[in-house]
Amino acid sequence: MAPFWLGIDPGLAIIGWAILEEVDYGEPSLIDYGTIETSKKLPTPQRLLEIEQDFTQLLGEFQPDNIVIEMPFFGRSIKAAGGVLQAFGVINLVCYRERDLTPIYLHQSSWKCHLGNGRAKKNEVAELVQNLFALETLPIDDSVDAIGIGYAGMCGLRNNIA
Repeated sequence: MAPFWLGIDPGLAIIGWAILEEVDYGEPSLIDYGTIETSKKLPTPQRLLEIEQDFTQLLGEFQPDNIVIEMPFFGRSIKAAGGVLQAFGVINLVCYRERDLTPIYLHQSSWKCHLGNGRAKKNEVAELVQNLFALETLPIDDSVDAIGIGYAGMCGLRNNIA
């Protein structure tokens, strides 16, 4: 069976995810994609619990062989950074606990460069991904980035971030 790759765009409010399968000499096949969302009205610990539960279910359903996650970068407020980093920690914990995997970490600019434009906006990433996978439609949300992240990891991109 061909290996499955899980791409993740981490966040506290929204986590984008995508499952890709490596078929025929490394050619990608997009299996599924979506988002995990938590309500901003809930306290952070409850949101982290929801992420833990939903992410555990996702890993159980797809059983990925490899996990690729965007390393958070912050040009925003420290408050936003704290929540994203907490969610990032929960995602790492679940990956290790459920699949005994340490994710591959990629910088945003590197996986976007792999698609052809290191400064691409979300709608541009969506267009690149749509063309790459011959999709009729694609939502412009965090799952689009997750597809690009998973694809870049599957193609061998590494940033050597520990």
